[in-house]
This record gives sequence, C-alpha cells and structure tokens, in this order.
Amino acid sequence: MKKAERQQKIKEIITSESIERQEDLVKRLNELGLRVTQATISRDIKEMQLVKIPAEDGGYRYDLPAYHRQSDEMQLMDVLQDSLEQLKVSDRFIAMTVHPGNGPVVAVLLRRVNYPTIFTTIGDDASVLIVCVSAAAAKELCRQLKELANQ
Repeated sequence: MKKAERQQKIKEIITSESIERQEDLVKRLNELGLRVTQATISRDIKEMQLVKIPAEDGGYRYDLPAYHRQSDEMQLMDVLQDSLEQLKVSDRFIAMTVHPGNGPVVAVLLRRVNYPTIFTTIGDDASVLIVCVSAAAAKELCRQLKELANQ
C-alpha cells in the first residue's frame, strides 16, 4: 500500500474511532489487513502532524489538526500566508524559504494540490525546492504562489 493510501486510512480510523496510542493504531491497521510497523506509523503521525485531544473517556486520542480539515489548496494558502519568507526563480527551479518547521508541510501540500507544472518538490526544515517542467512554468507558478501568499 502506498503512503498516501495508508495515511488516508489513518485519517478515516482516527476520525471514527478513539485511538490513544501508536500501538493501538498499528493493531487496528493490521486488523484491516495493512501490515505496518510502529516505526512507519510514528513517521506518518509526525508527517500528518496528528495531535492528541481529550477523549470522551477521560484519556487522550489522536486527531487531525484543525487545518487538516480544509482542502489542500486552502491549507497551502494558510501556510504560505503564515510562513513564506522568500521565493526565488532560476530556470526551472523555485527556491522557497519558509519559517522553520514548515518546509516539509509546504512540500507535501504542493504535491497534494497536484499542480501540473510541478515535476517534484523537496522540503527540509525551512526551505522547499520546487522543480518545474519548464522555466516558463516556474515563473508562472512563482506568480501563483505569491498570489496565494498575498505577496
């Protein structure tokens, strides 16, 4: 199973069931026939930025952060408006500088929005490298990203 499919299944589980621990999530996914390890689920939880909220039974359970309930494009717009520091274009490449901790989120959201002009994205802690299909596509995407960020 691909990561995106597994993470979608995780979203479905945590929004319909009370999952308190990573081990509970691993067990539930295994029960559904998805063979996963605790290490994989730990990475998914971090990437998906799951949070723990008070459960009805007095404990805590995993849930999606509030902005994960928005569309991918709306999330991208919010993150860019909050954290975009700089955009630079060179040929087919866009170098984006964001506030620390936001690079991976922006890279994932750019892939999820599925811009047809993006070949790939690479995100680290405070930057994202966007590789476009052409130099013209990079310039146009840069314009669109600035517009989304209200810059």
